[in-house]
Amino acid sequence: MCLAIPVKVVEVGAGDTAIVDLGGVRKEISLALLTDVQVGDYVILHVGYALSKLDPEEAEKTLALFALINVRRVKSGKPRREIHRRIP
Repeated sequence: MCLAIPVKVVEVGAGDTAIVDLGGVRKEISLALLTDVQVGDYVILHVGYALSKLDPEEAEKTLALFALINVRRVKSGKPRREIHRRIP
């Protein structure tokens, strides 16, 4: 399964690239599919490409949900595939 996840742009580089941050992990990505991306914007990232810009409020809600899923999984001690079935 592949996920498209919200990430925050922390640096816009030359040649349609950017550095994004997700929970302290930084990665260089391609902005070739988008225009007018600025530092501070959230984008949806999939396999190294920014697919679309995302409203900051929506991005924060999604990231908070991912964090909740991870906390519940860790607390349960169960493998990921089992805990995801129980999240409402």
